[in-house]
Amino acid sequence: MKVLLLFPPDWLPSEPYLSLPALTSVLRPAGHEVIQKDINVEMYDLMFSEKFLRHVQKRITFELRHLNVTADKTGLNEEERTLREQLLEWTEDRFRAQIADVEDAKKILRGQDFYEIDKLEWATHCLHQTMTVISLGYYPAQICFPPIETDLVYKPFMSTEIIEALDDDQINVYRDVYRFLIADLIAQEKPDVVGISVVQQKQLIATFTFCKMIKEQSPGTHITLGGNIITRIRDVLPEKDNLFEWFDTAVLYEGENAFLKLIEALERKDTDLSTLPNLMYKDADGIHVNKEVFAENMDKLPPPDFDGLSLEKYFVPDLILPYLATRGCYWGKCTFCDHFQGYVEGYRTKQIAQITEEIRFLQEKYGNRYFHFTDESYPPALFRKLSQSLIDNKIDIAWTTHMRFEENLLDDKVWEDAAQAGCRYLHFGFESGNERVLKLMDKATHVDAIQTNLAMSAKYGIWNHIMGFFGFPGEKSEEAEDSKRFVHANKDSIHSLGFMTFVLGKYSPVAMEPEKFGVSCYKNPDWDLALDYYFTVEDGLNIQEALDVFEEFERNHDGKWDLRTAVREYIFLYVDKFGTNDLKQLHMRPEQRPAAYNNPVGMV
Repeated sequence: MKVLLLFPPDWLPSEPYLSLPALTSVLRPAGHEVIQKDINVEMYDLMFSEKFLRHVQKRITFELRHLNVTADKTGLNEEERTLREQLLEWTEDRFRAQIADVEDAKKILRGQDFYEIDKLEWATHCLHQTMTVISLGYYPAQICFPPIETDLVYKPFMSTEIIEALDDDQINVYRDVYRFLIADLIAQEKPDVVGISVVQQKQLIATFTFCKMIKEQSPGTHITLGGNIITRIRDVLPEKDNLFEWFDTAVLYEGENAFLKLIEALERKDTDLSTLPNLMYKDADGIHVNKEVFAENMDKLPPPDFDGLSLEKYFVPDLILPYLATRGCYWGKCTFCDHFQGYVEGYRTKQIAQITEEIRFLQEKYGNRYFHFTDESYPPALFRKLSQSLIDNKIDIAWTTHMRFEENLLDDKVWEDAAQAGCRYLHFGFESGNERVLKLMDKATHVDAIQTNLAMSAKYGIWNHIMGFFGFPGEKSEEAEDSKRFVHANKDSIHSLGFMTFVLGKYSPVAMEPEKFGVSCYKNPDWDLALDYYFTVEDGLNIQEALDVFEEFERNHDGKWDLRTAVREYIFLYVDKFGTNDLKQLHMRPEQRPAAYNNPVGMV
């Protein structure tokens, strides 16, 4: 079978996402032809080019012509007058200058000038500016870089609005992305099956746009959806005939061998798919969800296969490859977390010898030094063993991963070994600086252990980034203040941080047992694909109060955490390049900080 795998926008284009290479590594040895395309990185490479900006220029010219006709006939309202003024600013000279600048910006991000922070900052700003003019071409869409801020007006958590977006040539930029990047691919390759991996909710509009346009262009193509988001909406998807019209099957949970079995069944032209694991499908009788589920044996999975991806197009000077040694979270108890929804079985890991061998294999095959271990949370025993194994086998890499603060990672040796083994950046779940709140979350972490982990990582040159949030159900105002006090008291050991407010995930233990946590959930029936809920609490900070605490922290935190780049992969590369986590050049200068954030810090 010929299989086309697509990774849709929007995602940060700084490294490949692992889902397509993981599927490819299983399909190719089974004899199937696989074409894998990261449409996300291809889209950004296209958008930051003369070809696409000239296309945007034509759209702006057409819109100006329309506004001028409207002005002559009926006059313009205030919004239309403002839009016309903005469009008129984009003259031919300005387009020519922007095209030259954006090409230079891409060269900076992909070359050694990346390591000069002034040039990196200029290049990043240039990409932001470019997205501003692209957004004008698709007004009122706000198409942003980084993509987390993109807003196409249509809500991706409402199936009715996704359907409404599909044919909207004015706002839905992904229709043009399809025309530029996918239409010819479908025509030339004529794939038997197209698989699309959906890993964040905002990708749903792009995904279903591509599905509809593929079906219109090549009606006989079998389309399969997979990825974490498809698994998370598995309970409502069978009810959505309006969405299921544009694809044929969905693979839930883990996809490698489940997708392979589907491909084999399609190759045999089986009409009965009811025995296949992890499968949702439609036939003449309706939509079905198979009872059989399957979880991967990690020891039997091959290393990811990145062949065929445009690895040179990622927006980094040095290739970073993702690698996954475990499935699930070894802790798996945090009451706010619903990451476990991607799996039907608990925590599993490859053996350390296999991990080491596969890392060496990937390094030799792709010639890269940098790895992102994308595990949910790297287990402390594996953290120790991996460091020692990399040292013993003389594997020269730099790596970053995600960690819990742990009571058994308090000695110098573990951190010294990690640094020697190439650990450069750790992303920690901090959550709260208050012991009672941590206990409510079932973190089983004590503040003194958090403090020691941070001090140790800082001591041995490993950059730490901590994530926290305000407003966990039951958290009181003074307990939220403990989090602020903790980070300021330990600011010399904390390199960067990110706070937010509590989000009630649909499948989290809190949402599953709301009465236990004093929570009342409110489910809007129109928001049928929502993955989190509005809620009220019996005790502690409510949503607005938590937001007030967050905004006050944003105004009054230490200036050292305001960085000239916030992209994790960029900081990771800087730490390795300069051999230190004391990167003063990354700190915003006082004049760069928002005026509201220039209050004295450390006084919380």
